[in-house]
Amino acid sequence: MSSQANDIILILNAGSSSIKFALFAAQGVPSPGNLLCDGQLSGIGHSIKFEAQDGDHHTLADVTLPDLVSHEQAMAKLLEWVGHQYANCNLIAAGHRVVHGGERYISPTIITDAVLAELRHLIPLAPLHQPHHIAAIVALQKLYPALIQVACFDTSFHHTNPTVSTRYAIPRAMSESGIRRYGFHGLSYEYIASVMEPVMGSKLAHGKVVVAHLGSGASMCALRNRQSVASTMGFTALDGLPMSRRCGSIDPGVVLYLIQEKQMSADQVSHLLYNDCGLFGVSGESDDMRTLLESADAHAQEAIDLFVYRVNRELGSLVAALGGLDALIFTAGIGEHAALIRNKIVESAAWLGLDIDPHANLAVQGKYGTSTCISTNKARASAWVIPTNEDLMIAQHTRRLVFES
Repeated sequence: MSSQANDIILILNAGSSSIKFALFAAQGVPSPGNLLCDGQLSGIGHSIKFEAQDGDHHTLADVTLPDLVSHEQAMAKLLEWVGHQYANCNLIAAGHRVVHGGERYISPTIITDAVLAELRHLIPLAPLHQPHHIAAIVALQKLYPALIQVACFDTSFHHTNPTVSTRYAIPRAMSESGIRRYGFHGLSYEYIASVMEPVMGSKLAHGKVVVAHLGSGASMCALRNRQSVASTMGFTALDGLPMSRRCGSIDPGVVLYLIQEKQMSADQVSHLLYNDCGLFGVSGESDDMRTLLESADAHAQEAIDLFVYRVNRELGSLVAALGGLDALIFTAGIGEHAALIRNKIVESAAWLGLDIDPHANLAVQGKYGTSTCISTNKARASAWVIPTNEDLMIAQHTRRLVFES
């Protein structure tokens, strides 16, 4: 296929109650400059709110649609709006964020019925995410059956991890059946790796770097030569750091205790660990770091302190895997916007040679999409804020596959 001037690509990231989207012009490699619009349909299952803005952040849509409730209805509304808003454009493909690709999918792939069937088999490994990605794919198939759809996997970036980093201390037969560490947030890490050199310089970008993707879902990744060598997440996206509502790393004995002594069912334990833990569980107040930072409640402070402590514990582990540290990068919602959290983390990691510049750190606030160094000149290891852009990564992969097919 050859690219036409009016070709566009739709990017989708579907969750349980929302569909986030972006549209990119397909003429040339997708970049921030050819983002046409982005937005979301939120409140799926209740009353859908539709929001969209253009590449300059001007509002294109901000309406509530009380008569629409399902993923399929939300997708139909989105396609109707795209067809009206970009009537002279030709939608050539849709790219999807898919959290789990298992052992097989180590790179983006065009979605077929066989691929879709395999993605369904992976639902137990990502129950919060995988069913909704699949729902969006299926809804789009029904509405636009001839459209090329591409799956881009959060696990793919971590397939460069050495075997020792992916192995659990379990019987070999279990490992060979696919029980291993996979790692997630790979599209975010891949994007950061792709921009490190122009932002940080070649020497630093190819050094020993830890990226902290801190948001409602949170993880950290050790990179050497811009490739993943270790991640805090494992077999599922429950592992590692405490998140907004997910527990992070927990003694497996706790799960056994809940089942054997507290008589909880597997479904009840699953719901607890995925929905009632993390910042929300510890604070008893909120799963939003912004709310916790504004709260005077002692439990809110405890949730913040635990989050920072666990980030630093995992940072030490990843530095050990790298054999040193040249740079620490903050990204995602908390990483990009919570100056106090960055300050606490860097101050606690002073032993690694990190030294934060408080003025540079605070200056990041309110600067949309700004990459900047937030460490002092005397720091042995530098600290950075680099905004992530998973949509752009998906758009680039989707365009490449469409025009290679």
